[in-house]
Amino acid sequence: MKKGKSVLDIFNVPIWLFVLLLTVFVLRIPSFFEPYSYGDEMIYLTLGEAVRQGVPLYKGIYDNKPPLLYLIAFISGNLFWFKAILALWHLITVFIFFKLTEFLFLGKKNSQLIATTIFALFTTLPLLEGNIVNAELFMILPTIAAFYILLTKTPSSKNLVFSGVLFSIATLFKIPAAFDLAAIVFFWLISAKKLNKKNLKKISLSIFYLSAGFITPILLTFIWYFLKGALTEYLFAAFFQNIGYLSSWRPVGSQEPFFLKNAPLFTRALIVLLLLSALYWKKKVVSPNFSFICAWLFFSLFAVTLSERPYPHYLIQSVAPISLLSSILFTFTNLEQVLAIMPLTIAVFAPFYFKFWYYPTLPYYIRFAKFISKNISQEEYFSNYASHIPRNYKIATFLKSSSQPDEKIFVWGDTSNIYALSQRLPPVKYVADYHIKDFSNEEETIKALRSNPPSFIIILPDASPFPQLNNFLISNYGLVETIDSAKIWKLLNSQVRSLLTS
Repeated sequence: MKKGKSVLDIFNVPIWLFVLLLTVFVLRIPSFFEPYSYGDEMIYLTLGEAVRQGVPLYKGIYDNKPPLLYLIAFISGNLFWFKAILALWHLITVFIFFKLTEFLFLGKKNSQLIATTIFALFTTLPLLEGNIVNAELFMILPTIAAFYILLTKTPSSKNLVFSGVLFSIATLFKIPAAFDLAAIVFFWLISAKKLNKKNLKKISLSIFYLSAGFITPILLTFIWYFLKGALTEYLFAAFFQNIGYLSSWRPVGSQEPFFLKNAPLFTRALIVLLLLSALYWKKKVVSPNFSFICAWLFFSLFAVTLSERPYPHYLIQSVAPISLLSSILFTFTNLEQVLAIMPLTIAVFAPFYFKFWYYPTLPYYIRFAKFISKNISQEEYFSNYASHIPRNYKIATFLKSSSQPDEKIFVWGDTSNIYALSQRLPPVKYVADYHIKDFSNEEETIKALRSNPPSFIIILPDASPFPQLNNFLISNYGLVETIDSAKIWKLLNSQVRSLLTS
């Protein structure tokens, strides 16, 4: 009598990987209980709510990423399900990464284990914001899946086009994902014994099919937003604006010539080119797989440092090749073990040079343990994230009980949390105060408020209204509530306004 197969046998999952996936899920449990606090998550959820209410992205409401993350926020509906979808997505990502290690480290079980464990932990723990819903955690799944197909499957036109589509999906989460695609082209070049006419034709054809798959979904989004009358806004927000974004944190004057202002960017591009040239020059010394991993690291680090902004979740894009090289360093016993030190040194140097932030991991889990053991209250737990969070919850509760879902509110102050918590939208397209400061002005804001007066205006204690806003409030609104020094103003009806102004 034949013995039945287990689920692990069917999916070819070793016991250690099952334990690792279970560990990753357990480590993600505290994220399900996080408050509405992280600014980017709040913007994503607000744009997801806008999609739910039929507001056109980019034209009616604004943020500077491609649309896929906002669509996931739309499907989620709230922070818990947003985190839950991320948790499931991430578990699949870890599994696909393991399948990639099976090919890259064929027969080397310890190498597969170490690489997958490093990858799983560094994309889960708060150190690099692995607990936060961000584009990087979503885009690395289609990227890794594309590499897996390209490296392990027959290079048919179907597989090449499908892989290009996967790279395109990654890019539609965040533009820097597109740089990873170049690593596979370098792999093709370095794998060819000779760059003769026949091989160059074969590589060119592969690039054509890969590019066709990559371009098609992006072109479809262009058509979609053209039909919605928002193509210009979409192109500016999701694509063109990211050109200026590259040097937005560099402390040089805005009047500097383009090439001088972006000299560090061009320098990094030259360094990548030199490193790739060195790999190609020594292609007989190391395996194509090792060269591919190094190229993947170099292209991803270039993408990570595009803006020179120090947000730790940017580094998630480079975690996969870093994990692979770390495993080579720890488990190989050949020349590649020694050579792995050089790209890993670059990987360690970059975060220090650009002064990337990081978040403490142990305090995050200690805080959660205190909360679930009832050693601290929910309000204390929320306050540990930021002191104003309990206030935002109170304001959102008031707004939800005092307004209808389709009524507009306007928050003046440094928070988009109230929009996400109350599931109410602003009458302007900007949901973050820095967006108003960067892309609008006081006159445009007042004009928008006058043309579409929100039912409530909330003035947060750390943000005094500018004179025009103050006059607009006095003439059209009445103060109805003060919550922890935040003032909530309600739109008066026409008769009351007439009496006040008479």
